[in-house]
Amino acid sequence: MELFELTIHELHDRLKKREVSSVEATMSCLARIEAVDPRVNAFLTVTPEEALAAAAAADRRIAAGEMDLLTGIPVALKDIFLTRGIRTTCASRILENFIPPYDATSWLKLKERGAVLVGKLNQDEFAMGSSCESSAFGPTRNPWDLERIPGGSSGGSAAATAAREATATLGTDTGGSIRQPASHCGCVGLKPTYGRVSRYGVIAYASSLDQVGPITRDVTDSAVMLNAVSGYDPKDSTSVNLPVSDYRAGLDRDVKGLRIGLPREYFIEGLDPDVKKTLDDAIAVYTALGAEFRELSLPHTDYAVASYYLIATAEASSNLARYDGVRFGHRAAGAKGLQEMFARTRDEGFGPEVKRRIMLGTYALSSGYYDAYYLKAQKVRTLIMLDFVRAFDAVDVILTPVAPTPAFRIGEKTSDPLQMYLSDIFTIPVNLAGTCGISVPAGLSDSGLPIGLQLVGRPFGEETILRAAYAFEQATEWHKRKAEI
Repeated sequence: MELFELTIHELHDRLKKREVSSVEATMSCLARIEAVDPRVNAFLTVTPEEALAAAAAADRRIAAGEMDLLTGIPVALKDIFLTRGIRTTCASRILENFIPPYDATSWLKLKERGAVLVGKLNQDEFAMGSSCESSAFGPTRNPWDLERIPGGSSGGSAAATAAREATATLGTDTGGSIRQPASHCGCVGLKPTYGRVSRYGVIAYASSLDQVGPITRDVTDSAVMLNAVSGYDPKDSTSVNLPVSDYRAGLDRDVKGLRIGLPREYFIEGLDPDVKKTLDDAIAVYTALGAEFRELSLPHTDYAVASYYLIATAEASSNLARYDGVRFGHRAAGAKGLQEMFARTRDEGFGPEVKRRIMLGTYALSSGYYDAYYLKAQKVRTLIMLDFVRAFDAVDVILTPVAPTPAFRIGEKTSDPLQMYLSDIFTIPVNLAGTCGISVPAGLSDSGLPIGLQLVGRPFGEETILRAAYAFEQATEWHKRKAEI
């Protein structure tokens, strides 16, 4: 087996036994990127010199007996994470040549453990999208079918993991941007509870919704990555000061007696037949494992998409005001006066989807409309949150689809933004509620495309959803299926 095929825990075991070196593993991933990424377009920046230097340093740490689970492991980051001295674009022309002066906390935690950065990954511009088609540097393609989208906005993170270009990746999830691409690419994608992982150094889209999480090849790797990046950070005012569990230690507890909720609002007419069959099969697997199912209601689900697209765009309007050509990033040339420079810089730098969301958000926050739109959306958000609070009085975990369909074709929904927005109908409520969710490979469509199932837990219930995900993974073979590219 090639080194780029290995999971974190498999590669760690071989590094620990000195069967391979981190330099060899890193070279294997770099060669894999060179071989397949021209077709996939998962990477925006590849960092071979920095990666090989970090791998050599990791090998020295291993030789000295100073080894962590992530020491010497090749990883890649969505290009939304600031990386000191390495270009960070957020897939936008406005930041095309931006070199950050400091590291995001989540990347710094991986780096301190000896992880090796092989590059920065493509995404929807400023994380605004569900398909990875709004990138200023071209769409990422799904390794399972290069004519299809990988999901978004962390499409590059999922595609790189599925194409085995990096051992694991980090993404961000504002309305499903880790879980949905993980489902479409046959990976495990974990969205932690809001406040579990620091957002410091992550370029903001919607500050009350954004959360950092891993995309990996199996649940064990997801637990390893979550352990590494979780924890309180005084630099992030939304970071929660709670102890971090050893997520890997609790994986192999059985799920007998686990109460799993099935929300009737998520099992709707129009759900793709392949998705429905996948969920039915998953329910049968959990039943055989001794889990107990209960039907429940999350009555405000129908309002989630509308609420989300008011809150997220309003916060984006505020967050993206800083890109004005004055302090950093692109500046329009030849402008006559400050106002023209602002306008031309933003017109040249932002793509159509980003402009659309800025305009929606600015309108929602404007005088006379704030109460009717943004304030009302926040009230609906509270009702959605209370739906989940009540549901977790009766169940331990909630099982739902991740997306209404398998991955759709590139260009299929770009002319209809509303249809694109509905791709996140099953993931958005988890972000509004601020709780945790995970996507696990659960089946293939008739045309051979991956389909995931979503497990939602109570706030800071990552240990429970990881255990439930691991039990399903061990009882099935879906996580072992690979994209043939």
